[in-house]
Amino acid sequence: MLRPFAAYLRVYEPLSSFGDPPDDALLEAVERSEMTPNEAIAREQWLWLKSQVSRAVTLPAETPDGRVDLSFFTDVLVLDPGEVPLSDESVELAMEALVCPMEVRARSAAALSSFLDDAPPALASEVLDAKGLTPEAVKSQSSAALRDLYGSTMHILSTNWTVPLPWFTIVDPDERRIVLGTGPSDPIREVSWRVAMGDALERITEAEELVREALGDTGPTRILAETSKWLSSFHPHSAVELDYGGLVQLIEDPVLATDTSADEVHAILDALRREAVEEVAEAFENLRDYWGDLASRERFN
Repeated sequence: MLRPFAAYLRVYEPLSSFGDPPDDALLEAVERSEMTPNEAIAREQWLWLKSQVSRAVTLPAETPDGRVDLSFFTDVLVLDPGEVPLSDESVELAMEALVCPMEVRARSAAALSSFLDDAPPALASEVLDAKGLTPEAVKSQSSAALRDLYGSTMHILSTNWTVPLPWFTIVDPDERRIVLGTGPSDPIREVSWRVAMGDALERITEAEELVREALGDTGPTRILAETSKWLSSFHPHSAVELDYGGLVQLIEDPVLATDTSADEVHAILDALRREAVEEVAEAFENLRDYWGDLASRERFN
């Protein structure tokens, strides 16, 4: 089965930041967790499909009576701090298990609320009627789901059909992790980066300042500011992961192997520092063509 055509930005917090001590169910989940990011995507997809075939269940990881399923608390990704590159000795990272709760129910609730706010009335009514729900019931259910988060915000952001270019500002292009596998459909296929929170915040803060000074309060500036605010809400010794997720299924081996998106975004930042406008325009054109071609496939899906 194809994975969703989505990319992910994940935050892994130190286990100790989830409580003193953390909940027993979480501790047990962390101890036995061997789930990879690709397996987590497949798990999310299965939970979502399961919720869609049941009229009694609205959100994934939810029981028929609307309560949170135990899987909400036990579906976690765990990262060894030794797998996270550090830019220098001044950047700190927690020397304990780093944990990213999948929080599928809460993320689905937020997505559903956003969809109903933005969708044309006829489409929103069709979705609600399919489950026999009212807008008020959905809002109440969504609010309850969001209250079950481990902290003040969700640990995972996702975006369909593309990677927001501002996300590349937080990574070191040279630290890319790439696994091609046997081709686009191989479930182990992956492109990702991992970065210490200290490095991520330092990079995105500088990028926001450069882009705001050059372009003002434009779309890229707002994405940088929103992402920076989101990252700042987590423990300072966390780790961040940028993952192409299911997008790797759309890209052939030679193209994926030579993908330079992160390098080109950092080249844009360097050009902004030097006020080299022509270089900025050229790099942006290359990125727009590359990611625009991928995003255009949504129209044919």
